[in-house]
Amino acid sequence: MADKGYDYVIVGGGSSGCVLANRLTEDRDVKVLLLEAGGKDLHPYIHMPVGFSKLTAGPRTWGFNTVPQVHANNREIPYAQGRVLGGGSSINAEVFTRGHPSDYDRWANEEGAEGWAFKDIQKYFIRSEGNTILSGDWHGTEGPLGVSNLQEPQVMTRAFLRSCQELGIPYNPDFNGPVQKGCGPYQLNVVNGRRCSAAVGYLRPAMKRANLTVETGALVKRIVFEGSRAVGVEYSTGSATTVALAANEVVVTSGAIGTPKLLMLSGVGPAAHLKDHGIAVVHDLPGVGENLNDHFGIDIVAELTGHQSLDKYQKPHWMMWAGIQYVFFRTGPVTSNVVEGGVFWDRNPDNPVPELQFHFLAGAGAEEGVPSVPAGSSGVTLNSYTLRPKARGTVRLRSANVADAPLVDPNYLGHPDDLRISAEGVKLSVEMFRQKSLQKYIRRIRFPDDSVKTQTDFENYARQYGRTSYHPTCTCKMGVDEMAVVDPQLRVHGLEGLRICDSSVMPSLVGSNTNAPTIMIGEKAADLIRGNH
Repeated sequence: MADKGYDYVIVGGGSSGCVLANRLTEDRDVKVLLLEAGGKDLHPYIHMPVGFSKLTAGPRTWGFNTVPQVHANNREIPYAQGRVLGGGSSINAEVFTRGHPSDYDRWANEEGAEGWAFKDIQKYFIRSEGNTILSGDWHGTEGPLGVSNLQEPQVMTRAFLRSCQELGIPYNPDFNGPVQKGCGPYQLNVVNGRRCSAAVGYLRPAMKRANLTVETGALVKRIVFEGSRAVGVEYSTGSATTVALAANEVVVTSGAIGTPKLLMLSGVGPAAHLKDHGIAVVHDLPGVGENLNDHFGIDIVAELTGHQSLDKYQKPHWMMWAGIQYVFFRTGPVTSNVVEGGVFWDRNPDNPVPELQFHFLAGAGAEEGVPSVPAGSSGVTLNSYTLRPKARGTVRLRSANVADAPLVDPNYLGHPDDLRISAEGVKLSVEMFRQKSLQKYIRRIRFPDDSVKTQTDFENYARQYGRTSYHPTCTCKMGVDEMAVVDPQLRVHGLEGLRICDSSVMPSLVGSNTNAPTIMIGEKAADLIRGNH
């Protein structure tokens, strides 16, 4: 069955796909089809800020694991990627950071992404942002992506931030302002006690428009080409297969794992790899699936002297009380994203661009694969990662079957500097926990225990306990070199009618969480597609 009624077909209903569905349909004469393999964002955990801890595994993710990580004790690490409207913005921890301006200047000045310097893209951050607290040159207040402060940081979060200051780290009320370094509570993509995902902020308003069609449960099998031009996609919903044709462009927004997988299944990618799987080569593009770059987060966990963290709400009577507070007043622990406090820092206070980011969780064992405290106890967690890892990995096909998960190899700790800085992050994390404001609540730091003392010990700990921070990027990178997949207008090199507009086009990983930068990419992509350079 063929459907010829669209100007644009967008593949992937994640952060950038939701942005594009909204912006492109602002023109009533433009007809858009948005295809999402997952379901609708209806589950209540999605919309409760605290619910993210229930979403890092399960049916709203793709269920990926990495291949064995050679430099991380050959572990296969769970690799959560959203499979639901809103994508990562529907299942992440709602932390709102957008990176250091130098990240984008590096893209433009060193990595071939002309037009993507911070001075060029800052307006898109501001256009997207609906900040309820901050304003001025660095913030937008009218954008679809709602941003707010925590209603009331937890006791442990406040103690953590005091401890950071006792260690000499200055308080910073705005990580997205002129200065990134420091400690402070994160601003969140939360409005009125509810998550503001890209699906909520961008897609829901657009779904009222007659010129937008959204299909969920739609697994795209391949991009359809006529010669070197993309003319549509073939997708299945249940047992039915449909070819949707795009008069103008096919826009792929399936993320840093899904996008290269789809391109390769469609015959676009490294020719030898495609031939190994019996896929006819449409276009030999060696950079597809290369350059995978992700943050390798390493957690430390402390057991508390009492029930001072969010863990106490695991007890039925406290859980019931929290539910009552939330349902009737939109207050209380359910409005917490758990990941309440943060730090951008390194050992060199004069370095304007920090090497490490930290996330403080007012609980223990909140995410899939993270160690916890003994049953019946309460704890807190601190996660750190190297902001600009030098190691690069790959995404490769397991087979030519669209139902098979790809082979994801982030190559964690594959560069000596990544290991050194990661170990430094663990050391700093322990030092933060040992300052007086937090130490008075801590019975024992359980991970790492007291046996971890030397540089080698901390490196071994990083190898054993590190995991994804859910920030895969760069697998279809933007640029002009031989490994670039898209040009600075996000058009796939050597093909027509095909654009990639998601985190996979980043030339290198930005030094922060990646949801806000991905939404910025969607905003700029909308202007590029519409010709509003």
